[in-house]
Amino acid sequence: MKITFYGHSSLGIEVNDVTILVDPFITGNPKAAHININQLEADYIFVTHAHQDHLLDVENIAKRTGAIVVSNFEIVTHFEKLGIEGHPMNHGGQWDFEFGNVKYVTAIHSSSFPDGSYGGQPGGFVIEGEHKNIYIAGDTALTFDMKLIALQTKLDLAILPIGDNFTMGINDAILASDFVQCDKVLGCHFDTFGYIEINHDEAKQTFFEKGKDLMLLEIGESIEL
Repeated sequence: MKITFYGHSSLGIEVNDVTILVDPFITGNPKAAHININQLEADYIFVTHAHQDHLLDVENIAKRTGAIVVSNFEIVTHFEKLGIEGHPMNHGGQWDFEFGNVKYVTAIHSSSFPDGSYGGQPGGFVIEGEHKNIYIAGDTALTFDMKLIALQTKLDLAILPIGDNFTMGINDAILASDFVQCDKVLGCHFDTFGYIEINHDEAKQTFFEKGKDLMLLEIGESIEL
């Protein structure tokens, strides 16, 4: 499994021959100006919630690639009206895709489309792929519901927001990694704008002191699990 960071909460995930994009917000992020969305491939686009900084580039990429949008019912319905194929999910539900099992899990946040209309309830995804399992938290506060994930899935990586103000910050993300019983964390939702800027060295050191590994990738950088 290969994971590429495209800035903010945007990710590319490759499992065998399947490519998944998560929360593509690239053209609106000046820090990701070197990423050309017209060169990105996608079989699926996972969307955690309806805020613009998570779905700005969904329509463009999905129409070009034919990707299937996987999200809550309201978001999928929105894109289906635009002629985009979707797979709706809701909290606690799971589905076996060709690349693995996906479960839609709780996130505590808000969710509205850029025009202010209702975007359904926000969520995260637990993906059980070939030999590797990951948790994509989406934008969320710390919640005890995260403990349920560890009861069912042994995670290899937790992808957690760490920018604070709108989501968990560093200390709550450390607790979240305890709750999901995964000490390997990929940070997201940081540095994009002023409210969520972090000190990288302090963040990594704080995780290290708790016996955990926080990865902060450069935009366009990848890791393999």
